[in-house]
Amino acid sequence: MLSVIIRFALLISLAFIAAILASSHLGSLFGIAAGIAVLAIPLIYSYINLARLRKYTIADTVESMPLPSGYWEEIFFRLQRLVRNLKQQIRSVEKQHNRFIEAFQASPNGIVMLDDQDQIEWCNAIAERFFGLNFKRDALQRINFLIRRPEFIQYLTRRQFDEPLLLERMGAAANLSLMLQAFPFGDKRHLLLIQDVTDLQRADAMRRDFVANVSHEMRTPITVLMGFLETMQSLDLDRAQQNQYFEMMMSQAQRMKSLVEDLLTLANLEANTLPAPLQEIKMPTVMALLKNDAEALSQGKHALNFEIATPCHLMGEEREIISAFGNLVSNAIRYTPDVGAVTAKWSINPEGQGEFSVSDTGPGIASEHLSRLTERFYRVDRSRSRDTGGTGLGLAIVKHIANRHQAQLIIDSTPGKGSTFTLRFPKERIAC
Repeated sequence: MLSVIIRFALLISLAFIAAILASSHLGSLFGIAAGIAVLAIPLIYSYINLARLRKYTIADTVESMPLPSGYWEEIFFRLQRLVRNLKQQIRSVEKQHNRFIEAFQASPNGIVMLDDQDQIEWCNAIAERFFGLNFKRDALQRINFLIRRPEFIQYLTRRQFDEPLLLERMGAAANLSLMLQAFPFGDKRHLLLIQDVTDLQRADAMRRDFVANVSHEMRTPITVLMGFLETMQSLDLDRAQQNQYFEMMMSQAQRMKSLVEDLLTLANLEANTLPAPLQEIKMPTVMALLKNDAEALSQGKHALNFEIATPCHLMGEEREIISAFGNLVSNAIRYTPDVGAVTAKWSINPEGQGEFSVSDTGPGIASEHLSRLTERFYRVDRSRSRDTGGTGLGLAIVKHIANRHQAQLIIDSTPGKGSTFTLRFPKERIAC
């Protein structure tokens, strides 16, 4: 401030001296003009600098403006430094803001920020997909106008956000289950966190169905066993009747045993997600075992044919492969009427992939059932499955074994003409 006063005093003194000198030599009029000229020169210079400042300010390039000389140099220098610092701070804040936005966008969960009026301040792409939103279009819209589910509107209205809210049948295809919870933050604002729990809900439903199916499958043989035992306790039966009842009880006990064994096998397969080891499996030996078991199960009622079209062997876990192949063969025999034919074949296709196929002349399967055949306890004909001794887990076991061996289960069936089940193994698991 002192330097400004001193400079102003010097300027006035200079103008006064110029006026006196001009007046003494040229007259008073010229003296006044000389004084005004001395004062006008810095004013004109200041106006020029102000005009330059305005120009660079409008163009937002103050920090690159050339520095003038004199007193304005310090002003422009300090202004440029201030602008640079402010812009650097703004860039830093923007960079941090962008990192937060990128992090929220990368989140697998939906995120919606609401203001104190429940208007959308921001949402990520996942939330847009969950609720059919468009941030550019829906910004500052009240979210209860866009998501008009009664339970959601009630959740927002009650303002009790301690527990999450489950919204089902959401998304464009109405096939999503979403878990939503609001978290207060800032000045009466809320953060909505939305998680896709469709797979968890599906797994929970599968677990409930599994428990119900196991209970149902076990109830029948247990009821039969208890009925026979009560009958034998209450009635005086002759030896022939006792043997008949014992045989029936043994059949039911065997059914429960098979069910428990298949459940244990399936549990072990589901627990072991690692690929099967690359151990050489002699296919002639496997086919011979399958043939012996098939002949014992068929008891001469079917025409059985086992073919080995190639000397190549399979690389995998032998016990699992025998189980998978055996399930396919036994299913074909059980569901093929007497005098029908069952053919099992091991071959290599033109792409070098190994194929084990089982064809039968049974009743075939309608197309609407094919995609669900590998589900646990899924049966096309429940009564016939029980009559043939099936547990409903065979194809589920085959599917898991196929996954362990990177194989593909292919089902081709025509009602009235029979079915063909094929396990196709990658060429990396073929040893020739």
